[in-house]
Amino acid sequence: MQPMSLLIATGVLFVGTHFALSHPLRGGLVARLGERGFQIVYSIVAIATFAMMVQAFRGLPPEPPLWAVDDPLWILASLLVLFASILFMGSLIGNPALPAPGAAAAAQSAPRGVFAITRHPMMWGFALWALAHVLVMPTPAQIVLSAIIAFLALVGSAGQDAKKARLMGDAWRHWAARTSFVPFGRQVAGVTPWGDTIPRGHALFGGIVLWLVATWAHGAIGYMGAGIWRWVG
Repeated sequence: MQPMSLLIATGVLFVGTHFALSHPLRGGLVARLGERGFQIVYSIVAIATFAMMVQAFRGLPPEPPLWAVDDPLWILASLLVLFASILFMGSLIGNPALPAPGAAAAAQSAPRGVFAITRHPMMWGFALWALAHVLVMPTPAQIVLSAIIAFLALVGSAGQDAKKARLMGDAWRHWAARTSFVPFGRQVAGVTPWGDTIPRGHALFGGIVLWLVATWAHGAIGYMGAGIWRWVG
């Protein structure tokens, strides 16, 4: 199999197993394995298929970039990754979309911070991460890899809306009515104040720390310098 075809095939496997385990196969597997057993199986499959996709990506020969990458693009990409990191860290606490016992109670609270931006901050974080990598590494392989990740994140979020509405009923529907799928959608529409979107606490602090560590590690493991480390040191 050609290297690009292998990347696409492993990407389809990665996305397909996520969707299959999250929707048509979930109910039967949970009934047989229990919620904890299902989560173990889900995690093993996700890690294995992701590793296969990454290995296929790393096996591709070097490719020339499709456009020139200058400092303004690096600055934009770095800010996107910082924003994505804040969204991700903010999504870890009080997120009704996560499979946690308190999800219904979390859906009753007023959306603040990252949840006032979007009800899927984790998934949009992944999508923005993917976009940032395309901006500064515009090769066909990176575009395919980023497209796979963004597709899974955003289409998966839409599927999660439907699943959560079925599982949580009115609790999720009320949460969805007070939040936006697209970041800042309610603010642009004039429904929610912009001040509600200011990240605080663990989202802001944790996001900055994650961004600093991740961008430092980017260069430390042999890839291009990223974030502030591209210009510092």
